[in-house]
Amino acid sequence: MTMNNSIPDQSTLPHNDTIRLILDFIHRTAMHHVLWYGQVQERFGREKALEILKTVYDRTYEIQIKRLSKVLGFELEDNLPAPLLKMTVEELHALKESLAINWLANDGVWFQAVEFAEGMKDAKHCNDSCWGQFSPFEAWSVRKFLSLPENPGMDGLKQALNFRLYATINTQSITDEKSDSFVFQMNECRVQSARKRKGLDDYPCKSGGLVEYTTFAAAIDPRITTECIGCPPDAHPQEWYCAWRFSLNIH
Repeated sequence: MTMNNSIPDQSTLPHNDTIRLILDFIHRTAMHHVLWYGQVQERFGREKALEILKTVYDRTYEIQIKRLSKVLGFELEDNLPAPLLKMTVEELHALKESLAINWLANDGVWFQAVEFAEGMKDAKHCNDSCWGQFSPFEAWSVRKFLSLPENPGMDGLKQALNFRLYATINTQSITDEKSDSFVFQMNECRVQSARKRKGLDDYPCKSGGLVEYTTFAAAIDPRITTECIGCPPDAHPQEWYCAWRFSLNIH
């Protein structure tokens, strides 16, 4: 039996193609990570899956960052990449904003790909279902980052809302009503502002927003209820695109 030496392998790739393959490896790793979480959540439920995810994240971060530091030649300080620690506050904020914008752009690319392939109805269904998974995950991630206690109440939700990806690229505000309720407004929305500049109507995001904000608040503190004051296609004043009332139900 003879070997076919004409079959290409990774060692024969041109320089640029090797780089593209490396970037593809990163994408595959991210997808495999997400698919693992999806399977664990399906089998054991969200609460147990998030508990397992914390163990996985802590361990895999340590493994991966150490290996990358050796290959790429950067030092670690407190398990953080030294080059990032040497960046200015302004540079770090610019990097953080770029990552958040890329997250939003990725969301838009997914929506449009489904819309063009299957239509608006299916795109909105996938979008709303995605928020039903992502929003409570982001709440969990923020809670972990801020070390919020169990059932942190309204102050905990206020803090958490300020650490969402959206908080990095949109303008939002909070107005207290009572000790157990406040109104959250999205004053400037990157998506809606872009549509406005193009002369387009608001994107009707209410169905997704109901899922997004309700599940986020409940994941921060299950005693918190969410009410939509207004969200496109609802009419809204100039000073905000959507507004939500959060209340603490302790009875």
